[in-house]
Amino acid sequence: MIAKQVNQKAWFMVLPVFLIVAFSAVIPLMTVVNYSVQDTFGNNVFFWVGFDWFRDLIHSERFHQAFLRQLLFSGIILAIEVPLGIAIALTMPKKGWGVPLCLVNMALPLLIPWNVVGTIWQIFGRVDIGLLGHTLAALGIDYNYTQDPIAAWLTVIVMDIWHWTSLVVLLCYAGLCSIPDAYYQAARIDGASRWAIFRYIQLPKMHRVLLIAILLRFMDSFMIYTEPFVVTGGGPGNSTTFLSIDLVKLAIGQFDLGNAAAMSLVYFLIILLCSWIFYTVMSNVGEESSPKGGA
Repeated sequence: MIAKQVNQKAWFMVLPVFLIVAFSAVIPLMTVVNYSVQDTFGNNVFFWVGFDWFRDLIHSERFHQAFLRQLLFSGIILAIEVPLGIAIALTMPKKGWGVPLCLVNMALPLLIPWNVVGTIWQIFGRVDIGLLGHTLAALGIDYNYTQDPIAAWLTVIVMDIWHWTSLVVLLCYAGLCSIPDAYYQAARIDGASRWAIFRYIQLPKMHRVLLIAILLRFMDSFMIYTEPFVVTGGGPGNSTTFLSIDLVKLAIGQFDLGNAAAMSLVYFLIILLCSWIFYTVMSNVGEESSPKGGA
């Protein structure tokens, strides 16, 4: 039997890109690692402290609280945006003039820069001039995101849902459009209900795009910084001080570079570990739910 030869010339085309990305990523990472095991009093003079910063971080109540707030925020975002995105994608038309209209409207929030999104919702939620805040105040609802932690959390969550649900919608819509019509025709012949079509045809076929959507939304929500910082600045108090905001305050506000470097490495490892767990679990679930020997 003649062995099939594989053309590896394509790797030479992408090799420069890999080298540039590696160069631009490894050097900052090594700088952070260097800061995480040293301390300085200024004048570019450093001395070795080993893993002291990491030990302090593990026992830091401030880090634990910020981590729990970040985890809660990401959990709420995923629990709302993924089902909502699937529901919206199911209602969007698959043919006709409404397709480009819906796609453009869905893509509009994604085109707005993050700092502009925060500014929009900061003004939108103000009690004195904001449409949302002024309307709620006129209805007798006590809403003030600058003083009430619950109002601040609701504002940040609704803002993120408004901004990023479109990403889930577009990914799910692409998955739905890739399903051949033969599946729907067979379901209609068998008299399958709308729920049965969704459960046994649409949801399994959207498995891959849902995996991408969940991974992207988890990483984005777990690293969120600009929008809540612009709206609340991490307040009132520390109620919306997520890990990213706490890290910036530690590094820039307090100029505690060693502690901030250790925190950034732990932050990176947490995101990497959680993303790997998400990917592994969802991949295994998808393989178990797929029919054996199916088309």
